[in-house]
Amino acid sequence: MNIQRLLKPLLTLSFPILFIPFVCTAQTKDTLAVSDYSPKVTSFIIPTIFIGYGLISLAGKNPIRSLDLTTKNELQEDHPLFAEHADNYLQYAPAAIVFGMNLAGIKGRHHIGDATGIYLMSMAIMTGSVTTLKHLSKRERPDNSSVNSFPSGHTATTFASAEFLKQEYGDRYPWMTYAGFAIATGTGALRMYNNRHWLSDVVAGAGFGILSTKLSYLLYPEAKKLLFGRKESAFSFMPTYQNGNAGFYLSGSF
Repeated sequence: MNIQRLLKPLLTLSFPILFIPFVCTAQTKDTLAVSDYSPKVTSFIIPTIFIGYGLISLAGKNPIRSLDLTTKNELQEDHPLFAEHADNYLQYAPAAIVFGMNLAGIKGRHHIGDATGIYLMSMAIMTGSVTTLKHLSKRERPDNSSVNSFPSGHTATTFASAEFLKQEYGDRYPWMTYAGFAIATGTGALRMYNNRHWLSDVVAGAGFGILSTKLSYLLYPEAKKLLFGRKESAFSFMPTYQNGNAGFYLSGSF
């Protein structure tokens, strides 16, 4: 099996997607009900399988770990000097599309305030789980640069963002789901081409990313109710630039 031939079309599909900058302005009222997101148990199967696949690779010599090694060898043999760091930016692209669409006046499933809260919760869940496992697993990277390879943080970030894009716009614009996951797949492939991650790191990262966003949609309504109660909220969220310093301005009532 030629892994390079399998991955090349995915990379080709991913790069033409427009990277829309993260800039947003919103005036919103709370419309997110506690029962707004009721996922089927089956929707958690795929990310769970991805995570399990990665965890098995940590258990010594086995077919999954062997595939890690052969994949790395094939990629490095075919592209020993490959160095393309678009993955550092592509990991945020699906989420940037969500905020860019809101800025353009194309509303998603939630108002920008709730969408921002959901995304931040997703990033918190993802970062906490990935960082913890990196410290616990102490897996050496393929390029021998450090021992924090498992799971892939870039891949987790981009798949969390792709799931976020799917949830916000997938029902109205199904092609956006494909675009988001094409970017995510391309990012994971680049992590391997750049010799920064093993295949199992990338697969597990995808699982953690998807699962983190699904959990954030499930938990966010309850978290918001605990913080603000059931009353409506209205606020503005916009970028600012003053005296050479960039930032965000948040105002309103909760």
